[in-house]
Amino acid sequence: MLTLDKIYHARHVLKQVIRETEVIKAPKINPEANVFLKTENLQITGSFKVRGAYYKISQLSDEEKAHGVIACSAGNHAQGVALAATKNGIKSIICLPDGAPISKVEATKGYGAEVCLVEGVYDDAYNKAIQLRDEKGYTFIHPFDDENVIAGQGTIGLELIDQLPELDAVVVPVGGGGLISGVAFALKSLKPDVKVYGVQASGAPSMVESLAENHIKCLDSVSTIADGIKVKEPGEHTFEYCKKYVDDIVTVTDDEVSSAILALIEQHKLIAEGAGAVSVAAVMFDKVPVKGKNVVCLVSGGNIDVTILSRVIKRGLLKSGRSDTLTIQLEDKPGQLKGVSEILANLGGNVVSIHHERASEDSDITDCLLRIVLETRNFEHIAAIRQALTAAGFNIVNK
Repeated sequence: MLTLDKIYHARHVLKQVIRETEVIKAPKINPEANVFLKTENLQITGSFKVRGAYYKISQLSDEEKAHGVIACSAGNHAQGVALAATKNGIKSIICLPDGAPISKVEATKGYGAEVCLVEGVYDDAYNKAIQLRDEKGYTFIHPFDDENVIAGQGTIGLELIDQLPELDAVVVPVGGGGLISGVAFALKSLKPDVKVYGVQASGAPSMVESLAENHIKCLDSVSTIADGIKVKEPGEHTFEYCKKYVDDIVTVTDDEVSSAILALIEQHKLIAEGAGAVSVAAVMFDKVPVKGKNVVCLVSGGNIDVTILSRVIKRGLLKSGRSDTLTIQLEDKPGQLKGVSEILANLGGNVVSIHHERASEDSDITDCLLRIVLETRNFEHIAAIRQALTAAGFNIVNK
């Protein structure tokens, strides 16, 4: 049974292990709200997950510890369990989806765990972990649907009340629901007027659909860059806590998440993984009603693979009007490229790459195609450049 006393006890146990992460002001995320960031991406192991994992392992009996622990994870819970087990002198085995970022796999090994890669997504790793638990007698550490794990995550709610007493709303990433269950329980128990909003990826809306249909629903498939919340089915406990304590859960697209990751990098020098940035995306794109409110976006993790980060930044640039690709159909005669270049230079468009193609099956034999990738300031800048090119008689093929 989850209680406020248990969350306070978790806070006491975790005091010597974790960081009390900062809350920092973020005025540009949404100028119509007083936005703050709870920087759990700067937590040890790079994620909030160590809170629940460590508290759960600290409460095991000597017999359970002797058997060793097993867990399944998209990556962050894995690192939390590995660290907690190693600190307590316990053997740990972690089942990870084979698509988990390499950085998370290697970090999990680095914390002392044995890693078992499983084909598929989180839920497939979960099934494998349960199978090994039953075969070998390991103690299973659930990533979200466990009262002690939820209590550990709930310590974030206690910190928020201390750090921002005038808090009006908190926006929390949701995968299986352990984080939001703990945070919502703590906040609603101490400050019932505080609004708690959850955010899922639009490609993995398991809790959203479960709440809409009033029963736990398992999705056929999930697809999102936010691998930390790519969960097909919420937990039994977390489903009930979300029903009771969470005000609403919304979804954001991968493009919106990419824009949020880019905003955190540029504005606050913070690296967030996709799952960690969904809360920021929800506030950036007005998915939750926080106008005029003191709102905290919980940035839950920062363990993003650098190879994915470069692609995400590119998507974020496109989504926020910071990049544009022009395809212009030109007459194949001298001076055409010069004319385009002058317009771009006069309007401050910075050319990143250029490709000139003479033959195209869709154009006249005397025409050619010019493809230009530009750095731009915003969508208004893009519109001004395109309008100037059109006014000068150039035919832009991609509108």
